[in-house]
Amino acid sequence: MHFAYVIAGSEATGGAGIQADLKTFQQLGVYGIGTITCIVSFDPKNDWAHRFVPIDPGVIADQFEAATASQDLDTVKIGMLGTPATIDAVAAALTSQPWRHVVLDPVLICKGQEPGAALNTDNALKAKILPLASVVTPNNFEARALSGLDRLDSVDDLAEAGRRILSHGPAAVVVKGGIDFPGPDAVDVLVRRRPGAAPEVEVLSVPKIGSARVSGAGCTFASAITAELAKGASVSAAVRTAKDFVTRGIAARVSAHTPFDTVWPGA
Repeated sequence: MHFAYVIAGSEATGGAGIQADLKTFQQLGVYGIGTITCIVSFDPKNDWAHRFVPIDPGVIADQFEAATASQDLDTVKIGMLGTPATIDAVAAALTSQPWRHVVLDPVLICKGQEPGAALNTDNALKAKILPLASVVTPNNFEARALSGLDRLDSVDDLAEAGRRILSHGPAAVVVKGGIDFPGPDAVDVLVRRRPGAAPEVEVLSVPKIGSARVSGAGCTFASAITAELAKGASVSAAVRTAKDFVTRGIAARVSAHTPFDTVWPGA
């Protein structure tokens, strides 16, 4: 039996967050254990805007204590955190024991450099969680924010963003071009650290499926990587499996009364 742990937010429609993570773990044959950091519920009366409620940091610590006492966990995915206090609680938890793999889906919430809670939260994530990660899976926006690049319009741009993010400490970065990447293909670039040598770059590309964003794709991708790493796969093999898994999930997307479709991990 293989175990995978996730520390992330709850998303009430079931399409993203810890709901998508645990579905993915189950589908890939690992036993999932989870700690909830926040509750997100879209508001159907307000154009499906986010309603966000953080979980008390003490409750996060209690969940972590119970989860890690119940099983010997060494592979964890970090999803949405949402506040500096939550980030402090999760950073303290992560540093309380060794991990074989920490997969970070770096959910950034600040869309610019304006001062305030969003920027403070993102800065805390970059300072306290990013250096603890072994694999980071930023989307196009997050990769630009973490690398300092203004645009990611080519495979070389994605690779350069990955190399810059490696300087924060992780052993591997998967930069996701996503729907914003020019051209007909969905391109991701895996950049891995190599001792004494230049980082290794691997390009993964499949044809795009539609032109609209699909909720839960990033969560599912990162949790699929986590599940495969928990089973003992190499980082490269885990990323390739996750790419195929999320591509199938996007193709079999679930429609709803929401203005967005969601990934179907069961595909």
